[in-house]
Amino acid sequence: MCGVLGIFSTEPVIGKLYTGLLTLQHRGQDSAGILTYDGHYHLKKGNGLVRDIFDEHNTARLRGQVGLGHTRYPTVGEGSVEDAQPFWINYPYGIAAAHNGNVMNFLELKKELFEKSHKIINSNCDVEVILNIFAEALEKSSRHDVSPESIFRAVRTVFKRVKGAYSVVIHIAGKGMLAFRDPFGIKPLLFGVDRRLIVPGYAFASESVTLDLLGFSEIRDVPPGSAIFIDQNREVHEKKLQAAPFKPCIFEYIYFARPDSYLNKINVYQARVDLGSKLARAIKKSGLQIDVVVPVPDSSRPAAIEIARLLKLKYREGLVKNRYIGRTFIMPGDQMREKSIRHKLNPIAEVFAGKNVLIVDDSIVRGNTSRSIIQMVRQAGARNVYFVSYSAPLTNPCVYGIDMQTKAEFIARNASADEIASRIGADRVLYQELRDMERAVKKQNPAIRSFCQACFTGEYPTGDVSKSYLEQIEKEREENKLKQMDLGLQY
Repeated sequence: MCGVLGIFSTEPVIGKLYTGLLTLQHRGQDSAGILTYDGHYHLKKGNGLVRDIFDEHNTARLRGQVGLGHTRYPTVGEGSVEDAQPFWINYPYGIAAAHNGNVMNFLELKKELFEKSHKIINSNCDVEVILNIFAEALEKSSRHDVSPESIFRAVRTVFKRVKGAYSVVIHIAGKGMLAFRDPFGIKPLLFGVDRRLIVPGYAFASESVTLDLLGFSEIRDVPPGSAIFIDQNREVHEKKLQAAPFKPCIFEYIYFARPDSYLNKINVYQARVDLGSKLARAIKKSGLQIDVVVPVPDSSRPAAIEIARLLKLKYREGLVKNRYIGRTFIMPGDQMREKSIRHKLNPIAEVFAGKNVLIVDDSIVRGNTSRSIIQMVRQAGARNVYFVSYSAPLTNPCVYGIDMQTKAEFIARNASADEIASRIGADRVLYQELRDMERAVKKQNPAIRSFCQACFTGEYPTGDVSKSYLEQIEKEREENKLKQMDLGLQY
């Protein structure tokens, strides 16, 4: 679940790209990159946080009025700097790309490009496959020159050959900027216009907050299965290229996206409030005797406040968060997550001592975070600890770009709420009902009939996720874990 940004302007873009990536840092902390264009491509990328990769020296050479930026959260590859985005190739024209998502048939396409087109995909980053397929199709369809229609034909080829979920931003040297979203619209992508300049500026980003903070006032979603192309004359061309049931990822609203973002006409903050409202009913029916409601910061705060309000309970900030520790869910490897959890949160004993505590979190994935939090709260003197999740139980691998790819990783897999409570040390565990979760999120946009909820239901909207594919990614995941353990032993 990465962050992607593309800016097509008439003034230098490095400042906006850097600022924009800071607003997308929560979507990926493994690596980041910025590419600009002024007749030549200039690229800087590296492992780590945005603030650590870019300095005055390397940003000074990132010249140009067009650029792409990216924050990476790895789902393919081992997180090396070679896999950081953006990528660019020099033929035809010079084309650069960045994307958010996951290409399911990456290895198959990588092999096909080598055997049929004699092209080496030199990284384990799936956007390099998308980039080469698009470039190859554009070369065939453009003939004498690039036109919006030739570009749209090339995007249709990508839709035909690339399986999975992806939102892509592409720059074609001397021709313009392109963005497209997979036919199911699983990954978010927004389009913004800045009319403060004599010549309007344009941008694409994974979240609306990025465009809003950069001054792009006209903001809307890129429709699923559609492409938007801005040519060198700043004329906008848009076309629906493939129709499919709209299935945006529901986990964006539960955890990933910033609360001040709007995705698919749904405000993330309000969605979490509505999730809290639905869960409050289930908590009331449970008959639990609760003295205080405490959120696991930060994503669960809106839901926890609403739960406390509706149930007329005390709300307290009992867990203090260290702002300089990354998001533990998206950290690679269980060992790193477990070490970071205790450094990330610290309890305020006064809030918990002698009380029956309701801890509210967005989800329970592996159970490591939940278990550590409950231990901390008990050590702080809590009498009883009830743990509630405003999402339904996660039970299935995500193949579209979230780092939970083996069945064994889910604590809720083949386990009841009581069994989960025993495993994480809670006196009681309550989950949101799946139907209530969906109703809460789509309350602001009833036009969305359903979401991608594959990690909750095992129903994959693209319809091409086989049992053998799931077994394959599970095997690869286990092999990567062993490699990480070997590296740990070496040091």
